[in-house]
Parts: sequence; structure tokens; C-alpha cells
Amino acid sequence: MQVTHDVDISVVIPSYNEKDSLPELSARLDEVLSALTARWEVWFIDDGSHDGSLELMRELHGRDPRFKVARFRRNYGKSAALAVGFERAVGRYVITMDADLQDDPAEIPLLIEKIEEGWDMVSGWKKKRYDPISKTIPSKFFNFVTGKMSGIPIHDFNCGLKAYRQEVVKAVNIYGEMHRYIPVLAKMAGFTVTELAVQHHPRKYGHTKFGLSRFFKGFLDLLTVMFTSRYTQRPLHVFGTLGGAMLLAGLVINSYLTVEWMMGYPMGDRPMLLLGVLLMLLGIQLISTGLLAEMITKSDAKAGDYHISELHE
Repeated sequence: MQVTHDVDISVVIPSYNEKDSLPELSARLDEVLSALTARWEVWFIDDGSHDGSLELMRELHGRDPRFKVARFRRNYGKSAALAVGFERAVGRYVITMDADLQDDPAEIPLLIEKIEEGWDMVSGWKKKRYDPISKTIPSKFFNFVTGKMSGIPIHDFNCGLKAYRQEVVKAVNIYGEMHRYIPVLAKMAGFTVTELAVQHHPRKYGHTKFGLSRFFKGFLDLLTVMFTSRYTQRPLHVFGTLGGAMLLAGLVINSYLTVEWMMGYPMGDRPMLLLGVLLMLLGIQLISTGLLAEMITKSDAKAGDYHISELHE
């Protein structure tokens, strides 16, 4: 995709029922961004809010067209909102942040400075968090496991405050709940990733949309990311390795039993015979699955799959 730089900074903000936060957030964004450049845009992605957020976003757009709005017909989730925002953002640098005022717009210049050091993506690190323990403890565990599995040494994969070069947001494909793993997706695509400690504020309005169930889904998504990133083009490598190991183990067991049978030992009541046959069958099935997967083209979820009912740009 051709990269354009008609705008210096694009800010993408997913928002779901955050009406009370929007006036203060937009004022602070105007102040911070205008001090950096006159060529900026803010994309509010209304994720099916029902608290009057859309009317307020329309007012902001009417007063200043640099505040742009895309509204979903229903709630699709943060990944969908980011995907649409990334598709429409045209800035040289793209900033993402949450709409609840816990992310500070004053951090934007520091994130851009870090990008200008030569990094492709900078992930915020909420070193001191103002969240309930029911959220912080699972988050630390989640970040630890993700860091170990991905090999990316950052502390806060799910921080909403991030900065990107435009090339990054046009390259990564976000769907489902993959927004937690944007640093992993960017790294797997060949971009450089680092982190920067950022200030985190207590929530002033509304309530968190966080639920513990998201972490269980998140770990399944992590397996998806690791598998599709490493084996999409070579699925037989993983299926074939597992299947080959099982097939080999089954052959060894059955060969040993065959030798015993030839020596006169009865085989009919040997549980090991069933194990050997089972391993061989599973091995053949896994190898067959890998061969079939090699023939199937992975279909990607696109931002165009989400239905936008209203657009102001």
C-alpha cells in the first residue's frame, strides 16, 4: 500500500460509552497536537455506543474537521475499531490511545521522539497503574507469558497508548482480539519494537470494560498469533513434526512387539500393542492435516468486514 504523509500525526481512539470523557480528551488533544503541528487528525471510532457519544463526536467534527468520526452499527470490539482506524489514518506517525482519560495526551511528544530515534513502534508501559488488583495481577501474568513466548522484552503488551510509523499500521492485520498482540504482530512482520514508560491516570468517568474472561481468550489468541506468524506459510513443519514423532514412536513400539511375537510371546492382550497402533494412526492423521493445510490459502479478516453506519472525515 502506498504511504502518504499529508498529515503529520494521526490519533486513533476506540470509544465505547465514554461520552463524559470526550470533551476533556478532545480539548487536551487539540492543545498537545497543535503545539506539535497544524497537520493532525483524530479518529474517534465509536464502537456502537449508546450513551450519546455520537452526538458529541458530531459536534467536535463540526467545530474542527480534524476530529473525524467512524461509527459501528453495533459493538465489534477494540480490535475492529483499531483496524478501521488504521485503515483510515494517513499521518506519518499514528498514535493509539483509550478514550477513558487514563492515557495522557501529554505523552504523545515523548512517544514521537522515541519513534524518531529510529524505532518503528513504541509501546507504552504503565509502570505505575491505577487499576484494581483484579486487573493488575492477571495483567502482569499475561504480560510475562506473552513476553516469554514471543521473545519481545516489553512489560505491557496491552497498553492502549502506542506510537507507530504509518508503515506499521498498514502492514499489521488486526481482527478478533488481536489488539493485545500488536507488538508481536509488528515484530513478526519485521518492524522494530520498543517501549516507553508512560503516565497512567485513575479512571474519572464510567467503568472499566475489562473482564477476566478476556485473559482466557487472550491466551488462545496468543497461540493463534504464534502459530500463524511462524507457520502460516509452512504448516507442515508443525503438524509434520508432531505427526512424525508419533509415527516413529508407534513404529518403534510395534517393531519391538513384532520381534516378541516372532519369539512366541502372545500379543492379543498387550496394551502396548494398542498404544503403538494409536500412535501410528495419530501420526498419519497429523501429517495428513499438515499436507492439507499446505494446500489451503489462509483467508484474512479485513477492516471492510465491519459495517460503518456513519462517517465524518
